[in-house]
Amino acid sequence: MTVKEYNQCVDLFADGIYRFILKNIKDSDRAQDIVQDTFEKVWHKITEISFAKAKSYFFSTAYHTMLDIIKKEKRMVNEEFEQLDVRSHETQYSDINEILNRALDTLPEVQKNAILLRDYEGYNYSEIGEILDLNESQVKVYIYRARKHLQQYLVKVDLVI
Repeated sequence: MTVKEYNQCVDLFADGIYRFILKNIKDSDRAQDIVQDTFEKVWHKITEISFAKAKSYFFSTAYHTMLDIIKKEKRMVNEEFEQLDVRSHETQYSDINEILNRALDTLPEVQKNAILLRDYEGYNYSEIGEILDLNESQVKVYIYRARKHLQQYLVKVDLVI
């Protein structure tokens, strides 16, 4: 890929990558950092990437960068929680967006990411497979299972009241 093609990819994919990461981690500053790290990682491998495969490569890199950061933060958080007395309380909201976000958070990571890429970002099954390192049939199964889970979760009456 040339520098001109790289710059074109940045213009084309930056917003989509940011939205995808933001839906997963729900922190705009961290999402921006991940997008920046993604573009830096791709820049270092610019000669190895073909322009035709750039979209999948950018999203795969962003996805794996996000996973690395989440794993690192989980280790740090687990150490902090051992020292704190954690008390939970139940909150009830009638905001549909909040309910949808909570529903998405109940999904396993791979299902959540597949649903976000398909329904929020509009990628086809093969593109999602390339991004998540899955084959097309696995993607279809994960999306089906995620939709079934969301359907069951969202029909609970106590969530909407």
